[in-house]
Amino acid sequence: MRYHHTSAMPVEAIRYLNCRPGGCYVDCTLGGAGHAIQICRKILPGGTLIGIDQDMDAVRNAREVLVPCKVNVNIFHDNFVNLPRILDRLKISAVDGILLDLGLSLHQIEASGRGFSFNRDEPLDMRMNAGSGITAGDLINNESETALARIFREYGEERRAKSIARKVVNIRKKHPIQTSGQLARIITDALPKKLRHGRRIHPATQVFMALRIAVNRELEMLQEFLGLAVDWMKPGGRLCVLSFHSLEDRIVKQRFVALARGCICPPGLPQCVCNNKPSAKILTRKVVRPTPEEIATNPMARSTKLRAIEKLASDTPAGM
Repeated sequence: MRYHHTSAMPVEAIRYLNCRPGGCYVDCTLGGAGHAIQICRKILPGGTLIGIDQDMDAVRNAREVLVPCKVNVNIFHDNFVNLPRILDRLKISAVDGILLDLGLSLHQIEASGRGFSFNRDEPLDMRMNAGSGITAGDLINNESETALARIFREYGEERRAKSIARKVVNIRKKHPIQTSGQLARIITDALPKKLRHGRRIHPATQVFMALRIAVNRELEMLQEFLGLAVDWMKPGGRLCVLSFHSLEDRIVKQRFVALARGCICPPGLPQCVCNNKPSAKILTRKVVRPTPEEIATNPMARSTKLRAIEKLASDTPAGM
């Protein structure tokens, strides 16, 4: 089946990456390869693209659609947090730009068969990398009521986390919860009748998001990646991140502010004693959002938030 996905904010992402001919750029989340294709066009002649995705479907698609690109293309089935290892393997000490798109692809929702959508009745999997880790079904059927409520509340910001977790545990005592459709019905039934149809979004939206985040350890991976990415960029190199919900965006914003500030002294000291210098400057003082025109043609882009930084020349990349 053809991999179907429309990348969010391609014009803005490529502009903030400032792709240059002959440069070396990393697309850490290939998805449908829409961003990757645009990068390849901008880095001719002689450029290098490094593409990474933990979803094998995306990797197969990229290996096909990027064939016509007349640049040096290297594609890896891996998690973006392993970027240092990948660059070491390629004997590359630093890159000119890194793009990180944290969104779920349309292919994963509609055609992966892994239970990402509450509108389908598929095995309750939700792994980005179908060959590793625990599944959403493992969490739903084995975690305690307290642990499930915490996942729903912290990762999904679900107000009724406790009542939904209680309903899940009561149902699984009778029989395992095996499919996405089954879970969606349980979540809906856990809500008061007046809330089942009055919500702006589907009642299962936030719980499904929470499970996906927990299964793939998305916030932990993002935190770890943002702690190392700048070290592998050349002075003047840029890091552009597309996030899709408040938890991700908060992590990105706070990390970018810390990199631009440098100082890690406790508040209240009369002067800096840590001597940490800023390592990046923020290019997006205000978060960048998709245009109304893009949202009209690609509704999945409506919640996208773009933030970007540029590495300062005073910081030395790892391996140089």
